[in-house]
Amino acid sequence: MSKKVAIVTGGGQGIGAGIALRLAQDGLAVVVNGRTESKLTSVVDKIKANGGEASAFAGDVQFKKTNTDLVQFALEKYGRLDSFVANAGIDWVDTIEDTPEEQVDNILNINLKSQVWALQTAPKALRKNGDAGGSIILASSIAGMQGFEMLGLYSSTKFATRGLVQAAAKELGPDKIRVNAYNPGIVLTPMWDEIDARFAERTGAAIGETRQKFVDSILLGRGEEPEDIANYVSFLVSDQANYITDQSLAVDGGIMFQ
Repeated sequence: MSKKVAIVTGGGQGIGAGIALRLAQDGLAVVVNGRTESKLTSVVDKIKANGGEASAFAGDVQFKKTNTDLVQFALEKYGRLDSFVANAGIDWVDTIEDTPEEQVDNILNINLKSQVWALQTAPKALRKNGDAGGSIILASSIAGMQGFEMLGLYSSTKFATRGLVQAAAKELGPDKIRVNAYNPGIVLTPMWDEIDARFAERTGAAIGETRQKFVDSILLGRGEEPEDIANYVSFLVSDQANYITDQSLAVDGGIMFQ
């Protein structure tokens, strides 16, 4: 198969679905990963209805074997892999002091270890492209640029993502494999519905109040949509970005200043 191939984890909804749809629109074949088969099927069906090529691969990427199998599936299905977008992630709203042990493990496993596994399993496939190399893109956050109250565990994983990007870019650069991250802001997805509801539960704020407070701080005057992140990822996987690596960019409408 001559067209390029991308894997998108956490692709059943929200930012991941937006990225999968955009990459397919760009002409890539997309392997859409997530834990819920019905959500994956919905995204794949949308891609195919628009004339794109996509396949679903259900599995939990907090486990290394899932990542290994995911990369192997892409190779067997399409014959190559060009980009791995490690988008899967979860949030947790609570003070650091009061976060239960099981939630500490959960957020570290899904947000951070899944990205380590991506960086361990994707390079071997990307090296098959020779000098064309490939691209690995990790999901960070503006919470990986500044620690946010009640989002301490989440922030810690997103700061770690930026460290992984820097180290992996140095290790994989000689193989022409580029490693970058995107740092979303206040994206109007089901995850932010959950964050807002948990802030309301823990602080007594009204439903919608916390999200609106954050949205009001955005210079461009609106909440972020998955398409805003997808536009940037589309650029990062393209040949136009073939000289960009080791970067972690805020795509937030104007919240963080670098």
